[in-house]
Amino acid sequence: MSQTSSVVVSREGAVGIIELARPEKFNCLSLTVHAGIEEAMDAFEQADSGVRAILIRAQGKHFCTGADLDEVKALRADPARLQHFISYGHGVLKRLERSDLPVVAACQGLTLAGGSELMLACDVIFAAQDARFGDQHAQFGLIPGWGGSQRIPRIVGLRRGLDLFFSARWIDADTALQWGLVNYVVAPEALGGAALEYCTKLATRSRIGMATMKRLARQGMEGSAEVGLKLEEDLASTALLDDDVSEGLAAFEARRTPVFRA
Repeated sequence: MSQTSSVVVSREGAVGIIELARPEKFNCLSLTVHAGIEEAMDAFEQADSGVRAILIRAQGKHFCTGADLDEVKALRADPARLQHFISYGHGVLKRLERSDLPVVAACQGLTLAGGSELMLACDVIFAAQDARFGDQHAQFGLIPGWGGSQRIPRIVGLRRGLDLFFSARWIDADTALQWGLVNYVVAPEALGGAALEYCTKLATRSRIGMATMKRLARQGMEGSAEVGLKLEEDLASTALLDDDVSEGLAAFEARRTPVFRA
């Protein structure tokens, strides 16, 4: 396990865990937090790391309430550093989105603004029953800076997305589930265990198989269905020759659980 002042990195078997550790500031995002996430990804994505899935969670009552506004205010005096703050955050969240590993988030309490942008860059979202979600940028004359303006409407639709932006209202976990912002809603006391159990199950899957599926789904969403279908066609025959497929087919015939290579 490694720890900075704002991010704790650990392992549970084949699950890599990134834990936001600024509960006194509601886990708001700073350059240091983003650097901690990036360093963890560097370690977990190594082919020999043994990590098959990543869980992002947070200490305290809230998952993340957005950017560290104290840092933003200080950076406004230096436009070049402010641009770096935005660009670096963009890069880190794209890293999660484009990682070969599945990335799961477990959200409790408030997930707002930059916190929702972090959540939206993950692949699967668990939410506590009492969690709340929203985007408060417009309320304070701000706009999303880490992908929220693009990811939210793509998930919930244009009208719901614009309503969230304009109204700055919070929605509850059940509404977030209905709209597709989150995948699972669980009791608050079950959040950590449920998300870790899910990641542990993912860790039994083929790493290359999951990576290919994630690439197909995400790249397909960025273009037309025709482009996505062609990408699937191009990758399918190559993927079928992989050693993990041999193991999967052998396990199916033997009616046993497959054991994929690390």
